[in-house]
Amino acid sequence: MSGRDARDRAPRVKNRAPAAVQITSEQLLREAQERAEAPVKAPRQRIQDLEELTEFQGRKRNEFEGRIRYSRDNIRAWIKYAQWEASQNEFERSRSVFERALDIDPRSVDLWVKYTDMELRARNINHARNLYDRAVTLLPRVDTLWYKYVYLEELLLNIAGARQIFERWMQWEPNDKAWQSYIKLEERYNELERASAIFERWIACRPIPKNWVTWSKFEEERGVPDKAREVFQTALEFFGDEEEQVEKAQAVFAAFARMETRLKEYERARVIYKFALARLPRSKSASLYSAYTKFEKQHGDRAGVELTVLGKRRIQYEEELAYDGTNYDAWFSLARLEEDAYRADKEDGEDVQPTRVREVYERAVANVPPATEKRYWRRYIYLWLQYAAFEELDTKDFDRARDVYKAAIKLVPHRQFTFAKLWLAYAYFEIRRVDVMAARKVLGAGIGMCPKPKLFTGYIELEMRLREFDRVRKLYEKFLTYDASLSSAWIQWTQVENAVEDFERVRAIFELAVQQSLDMPEIVWKAYIDFEVGEGERERARELYERLLERTSHVKVYISYALMESSTIGGGEDEDGNEIQGEEGDPDRSREIFERGYKAIRQRGEKEDRALLLEAWKAFEEEHGSDADRVKVQEMMPTTRKRWRKAEDGSGELEEYWDLAFPDDEREANPASYNFFRAAQDWAAKRAGGAAGGGLSYDMSDSDSNEDEDEDEDAEDGVGVDAAVEAMEQDE
Repeated sequence: MSGRDARDRAPRVKNRAPAAVQITSEQLLREAQERAEAPVKAPRQRIQDLEELTEFQGRKRNEFEGRIRYSRDNIRAWIKYAQWEASQNEFERSRSVFERALDIDPRSVDLWVKYTDMELRARNINHARNLYDRAVTLLPRVDTLWYKYVYLEELLLNIAGARQIFERWMQWEPNDKAWQSYIKLEERYNELERASAIFERWIACRPIPKNWVTWSKFEEERGVPDKAREVFQTALEFFGDEEEQVEKAQAVFAAFARMETRLKEYERARVIYKFALARLPRSKSASLYSAYTKFEKQHGDRAGVELTVLGKRRIQYEEELAYDGTNYDAWFSLARLEEDAYRADKEDGEDVQPTRVREVYERAVANVPPATEKRYWRRYIYLWLQYAAFEELDTKDFDRARDVYKAAIKLVPHRQFTFAKLWLAYAYFEIRRVDVMAARKVLGAGIGMCPKPKLFTGYIELEMRLREFDRVRKLYEKFLTYDASLSSAWIQWTQVENAVEDFERVRAIFELAVQQSLDMPEIVWKAYIDFEVGEGERERARELYERLLERTSHVKVYISYALMESSTIGGGEDEDGNEIQGEEGDPDRSREIFERGYKAIRQRGEKEDRALLLEAWKAFEEEHGSDADRVKVQEMMPTTRKRWRKAEDGSGELEEYWDLAFPDDEREANPASYNFFRAAQDWAAKRAGGAAGGGLSYDMSDSDSNEDEDEDEDAEDGVGVDAAVEAMEQDE
C-alpha cells in the first residue's frame, strides 16, 4: 500500500456545491445528436451504357450465387435474388430462381407468397393462378394461401371461380373463420339461400353452441324468424335434455329467449327460461338466471319479478353455505328470505305451507359449532330463538315452538356455559301461553342448573311484574347467596323494599351489604347515605359518613359530607298535599368537616386532593360564608410554580415540571422567606394596579409568556416576584 503511486488515485472533489448553470438531460441528448457525425454513404453508381449494365448484372448475379452456394437453405437469400431479377425485368430468370428455391423448400409459405406477389406485380394473372393452385394443393392447411387465392378470384370478379376455391377448401373442414368468409362471400352477392346451406354444412362439421346461435341470428336478420326457431329447436334436440347437455347448451337457451323477446313473444321466452332453469342446478345456472331476472324486470309482473329475485338470492346464499356451513349470518339471511316469501304468499291469499322455512331452520341448527366455547355459540343460539319466534308468531304452532325451545336447551352444554336469553325467552313464551307455573319451572331449572346474574335479574323482573314480592325476596336471597359481592344486586333489593315502604328492611339490607366484600362498595355506601338523606335522617347519615371515613379518607367523601351538613334535607308534601318544611343545614359544621378533611389530606401529602378540596371549600364559602371566611380560604389556595428535578430515565439531566405550592407548607418550612415572598407579591400586585389574584391556576401559558417581562422588570427595579421566589428556594 505504501508503494502505491499517489497519481493513480482519483482526484478529490473539493467543491461539492451545484454548478451555477444547470443542464438538463434533454439538452445533453440534443447536443449529442447535433454533434454526431454524418453516416458514411455509399457512392452512387451511374450506368452509362449497356456494357456497364451487363457488367453490373453479372457482378450482382455472381454475388447472389455465391451467397446461396454458401448457405443453400437460406430462403431469404433466394427471395432477395429472385426479387432483384424481377426488378431488372428478368422475369424468366426470377421464375427460375423461385423454382430452384422451391426445389429446396417446397413448404415455405413465405416463398410461395413472394413468388405469387412477383407474378401479380408483373400482371401475369394466369401464372399467379397456377402458383396458388400448386400452393393450396401442396399446403391445404395454410389458410393464408387460400385467402389470397379467393381474394384474387373475387378481385377479378370471377365469383364462380371463388366459389369453386371455397368448395375445395371446405372439403378440408377448416376453422370457423374460413366458413364465415365463405358465408360473407355469398352475403355480399345476396345469395342468402346458398349462405343458409353453407351454415347447415358448417353446423354438421362444427356443432358447437356458438355456431348454432350465429346461424339463427343470420336467419333472424334476413327476416325468416320461423327458420330461426327451427334452427334453435334443432339445436336443442341435438344437445338433449339431460343436466350436462343442458348446461352445455346454456348459450343456446339464452339466445333463443332473447330472440323471442326481440320478436315480442314474451310468453315463449319465459317458457324457454323456465325449461332450462328447471333442468339445471342453481350453482351452474348463475348467468342464465341473471338473464331471466333481467327479463322479468323488463317484461314481467310484480309477482314474477319477486319470484325471480327470490330465486337469485337463494342461489347466492346457497353458494355461501356450500363453502362454509357455519356461516350463521348467511343462514340468518336465507331464513329471513324464506320467511318474507312465506308471509307474502299468505298475504296474497294463497294456501302455503311453511315447509321451506322449517327446512332452512332445521338445516341451520344442524350445523352445531365445532368447539364448546361460548363465543362460537353466540350467533348460533339466535337461530333457535328466531326459529321459535317464527313458529309462535307466523305459524301459530305453539307446541312446535315449545319443542324448539326444549331442543335448544337440551343442546347447550350448560356445564361449560349457558345463555340467559334462551331461558328467559322460553319462560316468557310460557307466560304468553298463560302458564305461570311452567315459566317458573323453566327459570328455576335454569338457576338450579347454571346460575348467573342475568338469569336471576330476569326472574326477579318477572315476579315484580306479577307483584309477587315474597318470591322476589326469596330470589334476592338466593341471588346474593350465589354471589354476595354484587353491589348492584344489593341496591336493587333495597329499591324493591323502598318501593313497598319497608324502611327497616331497607336499612337491614344495607347494613348487611356494607359488611360484605363488594365489587364496588362506594356505590352501596352512596345509596345507603342517599336513602337516609332522602328520609330526612341527618343523624343517621352523619353516622354513616363517620363510619365511611373510618374505612377511607377519600377527598370526595369529605366534600360530600360537608355539603350534606349545609344542605336542607327532608321536606316535601304530606298525604293531604301540604308542604313539609325540611331541616336546615349547619354551615359551621360543614366548615369543621372541610378543615378536618384538609388536615387529613395534608398529612398524607396528596397535593391534588388538597387542591380539589380547597376548590369545593371555596365554592361553599362563596355561597354560605362571610368575607372573612372567603379571605381565609383564598389565602389557603395553592399557586403553580416551575421546578426542576432529575429525569427518571437515569441520565442525570434536570427536567422541568409544575408543582403546587401551598401557603401553609411554605409558612411552616421557611417562615422568613415566606414573609418576604408575600411582601414581594403584595408589592408586585400594587405595582400592577390591582389586588393579587389567588386561587389555583392551571394555565401555564401566561407564566411562560411573561417570563421575559418579569426578568426585565427585576433588572430595572431590583426586586420582584421571581427574585423573591429564588430567595425562598435558596433558603430551602
